[in-house]
Amino acid sequence: MGNEYTVIGLHVIRSGPLALLQDAGRFGVRRLGVTQGGPADVHAWAWANHLAGNPWGTAALEITFGGLSLAVSRDLTLAVAGADLGATLDGEPLPLWQRVRVREGQRLTFDTPRCGLRAYLAVAGGFAAEPVLGSCACVVREGIGGHDGHGHRLAEGDDLRVSPRTPDVPAPHVPDEARPDYAAVSRLALLPGAQIADFHAASLHAAFNAEWRVDDRADRMGVRLRGPTLRCRIDTMISEGLGLGAVQVPPDGQPIALLNDRQTIGGYPRLGALTPLAAARLAQYVPGQTVHLVARSAERALSDYRRFRRRFS
Repeated sequence: MGNEYTVIGLHVIRSGPLALLQDAGRFGVRRLGVTQGGPADVHAWAWANHLAGNPWGTAALEITFGGLSLAVSRDLTLAVAGADLGATLDGEPLPLWQRVRVREGQRLTFDTPRCGLRAYLAVAGGFAAEPVLGSCACVVREGIGGHDGHGHRLAEGDDLRVSPRTPDVPAPHVPDEARPDYAAVSRLALLPGAQIADFHAASLHAAFNAEWRVDDRADRMGVRLRGPTLRCRIDTMISEGLGLGAVQVPPDGQPIALLNDRQTIGGYPRLGALTPLAAARLAQYVPGQTVHLVARSAERALSDYRRFRRRFS
């Protein structure tokens, strides 16, 4: 937000396990070993910002698991999209996927996950934070970005600064067809990767026909999937760069889909990479939920993503 006029918009009463400030992410620095960051669910993050009248890239708050309680420090327009974390405003249910006006002195609370894992809170004008390496995306492991520039999650007593303004977007809510059902079994689109021909035929059949369950070993770095054991003819390989959604298969044969806070290089063979929207959907799934992998062409994936981005241009 730089030199824009900013004020304290929200005060943290209870921080919860993981609430992070995220803009679109940090790009052009992976050669330095610095990862991307940004919203784990770009779909919900984008809609929250759109409802608040913000342009693409504006920082919003990513709330994982809930447990967050905020005092409203001034009148604001905001929107919450993504997971249902039992959000309330002064004890009354807060509408999701639509614009809401809140008043100074009110209390906004997120309880525990009811459907989905991550909710996104955007305010009209955006949250204000000093960029680090071109972004305020919070990466706790690397200690960069976030509301304080040092990669810290929100803590009790923190204040969140905003650049308040009145949104001018006409639609106050998200159309029904754009609201995901996080409880449903999802078919995650995957672009086949450079090593896919090195997997055994039986493993490839299993990869795209079996059910996969989300493991409890899941965070912003990646999500491990449990299912059939996948075997590859490659024992060792030179580490190569890892993009968002890369699906690595370590020696135990259980794939790991890498998300926003992934390492920048890796040496396990890859089935391929989830599309950005598939990675976003996976980021909302709780341990035990079922997913399927579906091969997708680069042309189809690019077309789908362009269609998604056009909504927010």
